[in-house]
Amino acid sequence: MTTTLSALYRYPVKGFSPEPLERTVLETSGYFPGDRLYAIENGDSGFDPVAPRHQPKTKYLMLMRDEALARLRTRYDDATATLTVEADGETIVAKLDTAAGRASLEDLMRRRLPDALRGEPRVLAALEHTGYRFTDSKIGYVSLINLASVRAVEEYVGAPVDPLRFRGNLHVEGLAPWAELEMVGRVLEAPSGLRLKLTKRTVRCAATNVDPVSGARDLDIPWAIDAHLGHRDCGVYAEVIAGGMLAVGDTLTAIG
Repeated sequence: MTTTLSALYRYPVKGFSPEPLERTVLETSGYFPGDRLYAIENGDSGFDPVAPRHQPKTKYLMLMRDEALARLRTRYDDATATLTVEADGETIVAKLDTAAGRASLEDLMRRRLPDALRGEPRVLAALEHTGYRFTDSKIGYVSLINLASVRAVEEYVGAPVDPLRFRGNLHVEGLAPWAELEMVGRVLEAPSGLRLKLTKRTVRCAATNVDPVSGARDLDIPWAIDAHLGHRDCGVYAEVIAGGMLAVGDTLTAIG
């Protein structure tokens, strides 16, 4: 069984817009590079950057509740830790490794999402040495979306469905609809020798109801999947069991 990697994405800030990649290098037992490095705390969450522990996404600003985030267009520069945000003609450039930069992003959240805030917004960073990321799942190292399953969802809801609604790292073609759900426990190998073990089906929440371009909450995707299949799963999480490079166009082969 083989599948083709059609797109790669990372999400440097939880809930913010994706960044497409042509290639990337994943490390054994690591997270997807540059993914979910930051989150915006929505009131005091008790997050400890020195000894972080996984917390529910409701502690942060996120698309499940805060669809206005989808109207922000962001770019992150790793070398300078700089996030550029464009919103309705306004642009801010925030160096997230400085107090002033974080404050400018926090101020933008106060102005753009005042009704969503339960307290002071605060930019949180996942420190590299802690091996932590602001993923929804404790084992959400890498997420994979089967585009054939997305097309099946389009039939369920009777409307186009942008695959970016599912906020995955890897988009793949060549599998039957929903085949990824039955592949949990199997291993996919890339030409570089990279190996991904599929570990868990991804249960979908109301974040997928938000159009990633307009920010409109215009569909009910989890309900539609449940009505047709009896569950709310679309996509799978994977663990990197052997590091290596991934590039758009790579063939991934099931070897176990």
